[in-house]
Order: sequence, then structure tokens, then C-alpha cells
Amino acid sequence: MLSRQLNLVRRLARNLRDLDKILINQGRILSRDYSSRSFDDISEAEFQIFSQWGEDGIIQYLVQNLVIEHKTFVEFGVETFVEANCRYLMLKDFWEGMVIDGSPENIAKIRQSEIHWKYRLTALEAFISKDNIADLIAQAPFKDVGLLSVDIDGVDYFVLEALGHLRPSIIVVEYNGLFGPTAKVSVPYDAGFQRSKAHHSNLYYGASIAAFDHLLSGRGYSLVGGNSGGNNAFFVRNDLLNEKIRAVPVHAAFRKTPFAEGRDADGTLNLVRGADRRRLIADLPLFDVAEGQTLRVIDLPQD
Repeated sequence: MLSRQLNLVRRLARNLRDLDKILINQGRILSRDYSSRSFDDISEAEFQIFSQWGEDGIIQYLVQNLVIEHKTFVEFGVETFVEANCRYLMLKDFWEGMVIDGSPENIAKIRQSEIHWKYRLTALEAFISKDNIADLIAQAPFKDVGLLSVDIDGVDYFVLEALGHLRPSIIVVEYNGLFGPTAKVSVPYDAGFQRSKAHHSNLYYGASIAAFDHLLSGRGYSLVGGNSGGNNAFFVRNDLLNEKIRAVPVHAAFRKTPFAEGRDADGTLNLVRGADRRRLIADLPLFDVAEGQTLRVIDLPQD
């Protein structure tokens, strides 16, 4: 019996490896002509291999059309790194990377997986704050970061703010589309912030796309687009921009989020969509990063 079970596990492992190979080759086909094509909107380059939405395709379009010196990445908030922005970049293009997650179980699964020894991947367990993130990234075996991906569903703005010393070629940030395209706001800083505990709706987290644009434009970066899912924005260092990768205004990159992920107090999905979701968190505080003032969700402009 034990022998049969072990054989089943081995076959499953082989099947998963074969599936990865199929997916990687499918991505190669989809992005084969990205270095010779030009998209008016980078969301047109989307395809999904390991990313949650179409980020894999957008990242391929960017890296094939930018002169990137350092083929390295740092991504945090990755869970088990099965669904992530940089997994395809590592498996297809052999970029070196560091991933960080606050769950010991998630990091253990990464370290026990084939990719941990087969590729140049460092997996670090840590609950990220603005006070420790620089020291955490300093533990990477590489000095310079080519791509930085920020997605912790929390105080992302303040964590990114603490990384002003880094000069990655590309920065990918998850924004909260519920806050609209114009307000430059974030949830207030709390070192122990957890999205699932901050409010039962699971809608109160992160920062607006305009807040990230405010921060990064002051550091020599330009917003070059967003994904069609309405939750990820892409920034490129100004000295790397070219005729294919151009700066766009916030309103051109912003998308209204299509998903209804709000929850009732008992944890049940309520399927509330659109502007109605704001009513669930109407009285909760936000921090205006441009003005340094506190307001409430209900005070946001009706974009």
C-alpha cells in the first residue's frame, strides 16, 4: 500500500513538472514577438501563466523592451509563490530572486519545492513593516534589484516609501481600486496591519493608484500602465523609457475592479459590487499622502 502511494506521489510530481513546462512554453509562444510589437496600452500584452491576472504578459512585454541591467527580483506577499508576478520570470528567463512572506507554512512549502534548489531563489519568512523591509531585502544574495513587486494587502504605500534607496528598473504595485483614480490615499500606517482583521469586509487595505504615482513620480519613476483587472500598476524608471514604454496619466492606467470580494461580518461573500462597496467601509479612516491629512472613505470623490 505504501509503495503504491509513493508511486502516486511521484507521478503527481512529474505531472506537475510537465504542466509547468507546458505553461512556460505557452507563454513563450504568446510573447514571441513582444520585442518587435508596440502596444498603445500595456494591458494589451496581458497573459496569465502563474500571475493572478495578466501580469505575466505585461512583465514580459516590459522586460523585452527595456534595457534592464540586473536580472533580479524581489517580491513580497507571495504566499507559496505558486501564483505570483515573478514566478514565470524566474522559470522562463532564469532571473534570480528573493520572495518574502509572513507565513512559516508558506515559506516552508517554497523551500521544500523543486524551484528552491533548481533556481536561484531565496525565500524569507518575515512579517513586513516599514521598519524592517530594508533590512530584509539587504539579506538578498544580490545587491541591485531589477524588478520589485509589492503586494501585502496592507500598508504597502508606507513599506514602499521606506525603500527609497532602491533603484529597480520596474516596480509593480497592487493598488486598491475602491479608492478611485484621483484621491492620493492609503490606509493609515499600522505596523501590525492585517487585511482580514482590519475590517470584516476584507475591502479596507492598501493605497490608491494615485498615491503610488505621487510617491514614485517624485523618485524618478513613471506610471506606464495597469492591468485590466484593476489592481496592479506598473512603474518604470525614467531613464529607461523609450518609444514603446511610455509614461501615461493615472486615469489611463486605472481600471474599476470587476470582482466582488466583500464579506459580511460572518465571513460570507456578499457579492456587493461597484461604488456600493464603499458604503461597507464608509466611516473608516484614510491618510492623504499628499496633504498629510486624515479623512474617511465616505469623503473620497465620486470618480
